[in-house]
Amino acid sequence: MGGSTSKKVVIQRFDRESIRGVVNPASYLRAEGVEVLTQSGSLMTLPYGEVKAVCFVRDYEATPGAPEKRLFHARPKMEGLWVRMRFQDGELMDGLLANSLLEIQPFGFTVVPPNPSSNNQRIFVPRAALRDFHVLAVIGSPLRPRRTTAKAA
Repeated sequence: MGGSTSKKVVIQRFDRESIRGVVNPASYLRAEGVEVLTQSGSLMTLPYGEVKAVCFVRDYEATPGAPEKRLFHARPKMEGLWVRMRFQDGELMDGLLANSLLEIQPFGFTVVPPNPSSNNQRIFVPRAALRDFHVLAVIGSPLRPRRTTAKAA
C-alpha cells in the first residue's frame, strides 16, 4: 500500500454506523486504538473494542450491486495463509494473510479479502473483534520447490 501518505478507509463498527476518513498507514495503529481523520476534519481515536474492521477502499461510495464476497468458495490462487475469522457478532470472513512473521501486527491482522478487485483492497481486523481465528491452508509454501519443465536440447 505504498504511494501516498494517507489512505481512504471505511471503519466498520459493531454497534454504530461506519466512519469514513483517511489514515496514515505507517501510524494509524496506536496503543489506544485506531487513529482516523474523518471526512468532517476531526481526528478520532477509536478503541479496538468498538472496531470491527478497517477497510482500505478505492472509493467511499462503492457502486451498488452484488454484496461483498466474504468467503473464498475455492482455494485462493495468491500466496499466503488462508485464514477464516469469526467476529464477536458471529459473522465469518476469509482472507489471505502474509506468510511472514515480520508482518504480524500486535493489535490485529491485515488481510487481502476474497475479492481484491472489489472496493475493499485490504482489511485490518483488530484482535479484540474476533472470537475465532483459524489458518485453513498455507498457499505457495517456500519449503516446497516449484516444478520446472525440462527444456528440450
